[in-house]
Amino acid sequence: MTQSRPVYLKLRDQIAAAIIQGDYPEGAMLPSVRALAAEQGANPLTVAKAYQQFQNDGLVEVQRGVGMYVVDGAAELLRQRERDVFLREEWPEIRARMARLGLSPADLTERT
Repeated sequence: MTQSRPVYLKLRDQIAAAIIQGDYPEGAMLPSVRALAAEQGANPLTVAKAYQQFQNDGLVEVQRGVGMYVVDGAAELLRQRERDVFLREEWPEIRARMARLGLSPADLTERT
C-alpha cells in the first residue's frame, strides 16, 4: 500500500469519504471544480477528472449552469464498494501482518 496514487484518485477518495460520512449528503451540491481545486491546492483539471468518475459511476448528476449533486443511494453504494475493496485488497495484508506479529482480533478489540 505504499504505491503512489494519482492525485485525482486521492481526491476521489476524499470526496467519496465525505459522501459516506454525510458531509455531502444525498441531494447536496458538491463544491465547484474551481472551489475544490483552490481548497485542495490542486489543478482544476485534476478535480474535474475526479468528478468525472463520480458522474460516470452515476453517483452525481450535473445540472448545467447550476452544479453537481449527490444522487440518492450514493453513500450506500460507495460504502459497499469501499467494503469490497477493503476486503479484497487491504484485509489480506492486514491479516498477514497480524499473523506475523502474533495478534488476534481479540487483541485489537481489547485496545479500543
